[in-house]
Amino acid sequence: MSTPGGAPIHKDQLKAKYIGTGDADMTKYEWVTNMHRDTLASHVGHYDQMSYYAVATNESMGRVKKEFLEKMLQPCGRPPVGGKEEGYEKLLNNNN
Repeated sequence: MSTPGGAPIHKDQLKAKYIGTGDADMTKYEWVTNMHRDTLASHVGHYDQMSYYAVATNESMGRVKKEFLEKMLQPCGRPPVGGKEEGYEKLLNNNN
């Protein structure tokens, strides 16, 4: 990968710039949440898409925007019970 000027970009710089690119330790829930947030942010940022959704749902633009912004808090519902740390502990305990 490189920048428009031709200078190479290191993958750490790319991940710092684009948070949603993920890494090997990212869970499925985190990845899906990032994708949903990116999609909702795109819809909110593009006026034409917002007006389409407003007309399709027969709501005002402000209400549709508010609903999308609220969905960005937890777009995929509550996180699954147990975090990455518990999963790592289970793996370590099973290997011993």
